[in-house]
Amino acid sequence: MSDSAARPDADPEWEDLLRRLRTHPPAQPRPFFYSRVQARLAARARPPWLPAWVRRPAYAMLLGALVLALSGDDAALAAGAAPPTASVPAPH
Repeated sequence: MSDSAARPDADPEWEDLLRRLRTHPPAQPRPFFYSRVQARLAARARPPWLPAWVRRPAYAMLLGALVLALSGDDAALAAGAAPPTASVPAPH
């Protein structure tokens, strides 16, 4: 807890400081500050190498599922479609 008895004149000092701060005009940003900030945020917002539809999660997952479905080597399909061969031992 603060000890107000240690500095009995603290309130007038604070009031004087606040009075001086109120007399100064508020700081203004430099010209074109907001347009530069907006341009920088827009440049960071979207990666230029990705199309807009890929950045949506549903389209990205659909594309991933399509690539996964088409990336097989068809070995299982070729083995299932081949006619079964009888393993007959060769005569001696």
